[in-house]
Amino acid sequence: MPDAYTHGHHESVLRSHRWRTAENSAAYLLPALAPGVSILDVGAGPGTITLDLAARVAPGVVRGVDASAAVVAQAEADRAAAGMANVVYAVDDAYALDTPDASWDVVHAHQVLQHLARPVDALREFRRVVTPGGVVAARDVDYEGVIWWPRLPGLDEWIRVYLAAHRATSGEPAAGRELKAWARAAGFRDVRSTASVWLYESPAERAWWGGMWADRVLQSAFAETVEREGIADRAALERISAAWREWAADEDAWILLPHGEILARD
Repeated sequence: MPDAYTHGHHESVLRSHRWRTAENSAAYLLPALAPGVSILDVGAGPGTITLDLAARVAPGVVRGVDASAAVVAQAEADRAAAGMANVVYAVDDAYALDTPDASWDVVHAHQVLQHLARPVDALREFRRVVTPGGVVAARDVDYEGVIWWPRLPGLDEWIRVYLAAHRATSGEPAAGRELKAWARAAGFRDVRSTASVWLYESPAERAWWGGMWADRVLQSAFAETVEREGIADRAALERISAAWREWAADEDAWILLPHGEILARD
């Protein structure tokens, strides 16, 4: 069975995924790209990063894969609407990719390894399918390093609940700090690590991020996991949702999410 995804695919979750671009989520990889480079984008989700990468490497072929058939279908519809001929999408398994050895110049995974029970095994599989001299690129958040202002009690409660729910489902929410170690354990000899952040502080950013989480903690698979596992009750989720809306309305509010990044080569 595939690893369970903590957040599921509620609209509030996909809302955050669709915000992502190559510039705000894969800047560390962009210098390694050039026209003609082929890319396998693992865990592509709705494909916004995938399409951005494809535009940069055209006519190079880009394949976006995800475990969710419904998400893949939506990504394909968006690809067709954008007229991107060098992109294909498919349902696939990060542990057993449907692609021959040494097939791709770049294997890219954004916010994927944190949700896998066996991230080192996935990286070994990425290593199998990347070409000699190619690169495996991964970026993951480190939720234990998230900082925000103001220090609302409801957001202190949110991070405790979030870490517990993620670990009760599958994977490691502090994955960003472990990427280098995981890549070395997977057999990569050359692992270059960097870090970057997402920062939300403008009125529009606060409304988007705070509103997204206010909805997510009540309506997504995250809420189901929290209640099913006995991590928190509905009243706690209501408090957390209200705290996110309070945070979003505060002109001084600010949140920073740190990310680890790796470019791994043999």
